[in-house]
Amino acid sequence: MTGIRLHAPAPGWAIDADVVVVGSGVAGLTAALRCTAAGLRTVVVTKARLDDGSTRWAQGGIAAALGEGDTPEQHLDDTLVAGAGLCDERAVRVLVTEGPDAVRRLIETGADFDKTADGEIALTREGGHHRRRIAHAGGDATGAEISRALVEAIRDRGVRTIEHALVLDLLTDAEGRTAGVTLHVMGEGQHDGVGAVHAPAVVLATGGMGQVFSATTNPAVSTGDGVALAMRAGAEVSDLEFVQFHPTVLFLGAGSEGQQPLVSEAVRGEGAHLVDADGVRFMLGQHELAELAPRDIVAKAITRRMQEHGTENMYLDARHFGAEMWEERFPTILAACRAHGIDPVTEPIPIAPAAHYASGGVRTDLHGRTTVPGLYACGEVACTGVHGANRLASNSLLEGLVFAERIVEDIVAAAPRVAGPPVPHPAPVTLPLPVAGARLRVQRIMTAGAGVLRSEASLREAAEALDALHSDALAGGTDDTKAGEPGVDSWETTNLLCLARVLVAAARRRAETRGCHWREDHPDRDDRDWRRHLVVRLNPDRTLDVRTTATHDFPPTSDAPGSAQ
Repeated sequence: MTGIRLHAPAPGWAIDADVVVVGSGVAGLTAALRCTAAGLRTVVVTKARLDDGSTRWAQGGIAAALGEGDTPEQHLDDTLVAGAGLCDERAVRVLVTEGPDAVRRLIETGADFDKTADGEIALTREGGHHRRRIAHAGGDATGAEISRALVEAIRDRGVRTIEHALVLDLLTDAEGRTAGVTLHVMGEGQHDGVGAVHAPAVVLATGGMGQVFSATTNPAVSTGDGVALAMRAGAEVSDLEFVQFHPTVLFLGAGSEGQQPLVSEAVRGEGAHLVDADGVRFMLGQHELAELAPRDIVAKAITRRMQEHGTENMYLDARHFGAEMWEERFPTILAACRAHGIDPVTEPIPIAPAAHYASGGVRTDLHGRTTVPGLYACGEVACTGVHGANRLASNSLLEGLVFAERIVEDIVAAAPRVAGPPVPHPAPVTLPLPVAGARLRVQRIMTAGAGVLRSEASLREAAEALDALHSDALAGGTDDTKAGEPGVDSWETTNLLCLARVLVAAARRRAETRGCHWREDHPDRDDRDWRRHLVVRLNPDRTLDVRTTATHDFPPTSDAPGSAQ
């Protein structure tokens, strides 16, 4: 335990549970449903409404070997290739072998996937996949359908939920084991102000951290709260340098910030072409799969072409689909484009890469156990080893499903365990709050220095600028800008600043190009020195401990079910 906490009031109320699940995407709600079915008192805490996380924004679908002629082994091979030598093959094998049945259980829960004329699940292709294995719903509204089904099931089963609540810090007992969380309810939930949920098991399913960059496909709630909480609790994180930039995000003009509309990889899977302003298909000859190459390759190719042409975007041409296909297969994307004055039926779509998915996160084992006893993580907040240096398209929803179920198996195996009463750390350190305007500064620093293209010079400048923000906070502000007041915005900014510093530290250390980490000054992949992971821990003095694993395998996190060490 670090003893580091957010600067927040003491809890004014508390409830008891067996498990508290933080987050309400596919991973969190799957875990909550399985825990409830096992008879465990379960509480779901979510920062907005139950259906406001990243899951409902997922367009493409969920990958699993469900089609005729496809096998888990082929799915495994495609995942390992995309992961660029850093996937944990054991984790990937768990994903691809348990995945098909997990999808079937999701269908039993109520998710309605698109069907073919003969009633089979309709499957499409996306980047990095050699077969059609992406199940989708509502054409391009897969996440929305999965979220609808899971939220409906949660409500039907009467699972206790606390909406509009930002999780703050982990509670621990006298033995250092998890004893629950503190949280702040934002006025519209069941309670007001700061409170606590006491529980011997905490499942982090808080999603990603895309808001650390200026432009992202992530919703506003994706501020990395789970990773930051875990680090303050002493957990190890890994692979944060591997942030996937989605290649085809609707380009809204120079300087556009915040959540940007995604143009799903499935559009390319159905035959759309990437072209420059002259209509040239520049992916031909770049990779055997052309537009369907893994995302890091496509994002790099787009960025290179933009540099060569001195432009800020490329184009996705799917005019040959025709109006009927656009309206039936991609109604969400069609509406988003038209809302911004672009008609993909008659003109190419302007696109550019934007921050999309964090392949790294809180380090876990194959049962979702972190290095903090009783603390679990699944979904985008976790680093299971499945994604390696670059996530294969549509593996994320599947990872959330599979590992949420494995977490519940472990929690049930460890029950009954009663948490000891939460105790304060003997020497707690309260994190100072960033100065006003720091959030926007963090995002612009990260976009400029740690985006698609990185170098020692850009990363050093980013590190210095982030350190200056950190120092300003420690000093209580400057003459011009005072430190913020405790509240949701300042707590989220504290989390973003923490994660930005970790990401930049790891990106500076990894002196190679691999997967979605692209170093201009080290353009080649270096398996001899860098086919290994960077593991980061927060020290009690607020400095970062960055170490390199001996091999591409992660060291174990725990020795026995339910007792991560």
